[in-house]
Amino acid sequence: MKENKLFTTEKVGSIELKNRIVMAPMTRCRAIKNIPNELMLEYYKQRSNAGLIITEGTAPSANGLGYARIPGIFSEKQVEGWKKITEAVHENGGKIVVQLMHSGRISHSLNMPAGSKILAPSAVKAAGQMWTDLKNLQDFETPIEMSLQDIIHAKTEFISAAENALFAKFDGVELHAANGYLLEEFLSPVSNIRDDNYGGSIENRCRFVLEVTKAVAKAIGKEKTGIRLSPYGVASDMPHYPEIDETYDYLSKQLSKLDIAYIHLVDHSAMGAPPVPTEIKKMIRKNFKNTIIQCGGYDMETAEQAIENGLTDLVAFGRPYINNPDLVQRFKNDWPLSQDLNADLFYTADEKGYTDYPSYKP
Repeated sequence: MKENKLFTTEKVGSIELKNRIVMAPMTRCRAIKNIPNELMLEYYKQRSNAGLIITEGTAPSANGLGYARIPGIFSEKQVEGWKKITEAVHENGGKIVVQLMHSGRISHSLNMPAGSKILAPSAVKAAGQMWTDLKNLQDFETPIEMSLQDIIHAKTEFISAAENALFAKFDGVELHAANGYLLEEFLSPVSNIRDDNYGGSIENRCRFVLEVTKAVAKAIGKEKTGIRLSPYGVASDMPHYPEIDETYDYLSKQLSKLDIAYIHLVDHSAMGAPPVPTEIKKMIRKNFKNTIIQCGGYDMETAEQAIENGLTDLVAFGRPYINNPDLVQRFKNDWPLSQDLNADLFYTADEKGYTDYPSYKP
């Protein structure tokens, strides 16, 4: 009987993993006052059987805060909170990277501290609404178009947050360039209508993402730097545009030249979004020489197939990790997955639907 590759060890950049199962980043909104806490420690500790945990989207700065109760990694208290979490994960033999998510125009001033600004490549308002604890659902606001000074400043915020991640003992960082947040906003000609060096051509629209990636890789090591991409994704009002294929062809080749640890590709078609064409996944796989992580709608069988056929090196699981904290053990022992999943509790503030899902009792 041949060994299931999902359970074999793997190296990603400088990070040695005990298996190829990744816990995908999922916003869970439990960071009261944007500070990681004991409840979050318990949540990540319960799931440290994963080969690699990618944290929920974490703001690199006050300007990067978007949703209510998301964590940051720009203050001393936030770094201290995260450090307790990374220590707990490491004690259980797990590895953990922080996902740096500057939410850009996908934000609301009621979720941000005084003095911060909603910034984007262009003053293009996103369709849709954002939950605020003060006034419930509110329409997105029109962002401020970033000046060249703002662009330089945002880069330094990413660098500083990545350095803070090392202080907090993370094994690396993942730059969130997907799902319609700031980095992806630069990539799309719909949200980026600039006419300077950061807008217009594909090279110009990719410039900010590549500059941030290069700067972070230089600051903390390319072997500790990854990036998440969502070609063909429509989250956060990101319509399709004719040059998607060319944009990601160019971007993935340039990211390969930067020699970063991994590209994490997300496909939300299992949740009703348009599928990411297999040709795009194969193209990025061909263009990028280091590790690929695929995420989106996988089960144990399809994950194994994707590794076997060379489409990916690791597979990330999102929703199954919410109600199956012991997902690796369930896969390994062929135990049934829990079907008890309460979507109403995904983004609430307490332990219900967060740390109270039980492990399997055979």
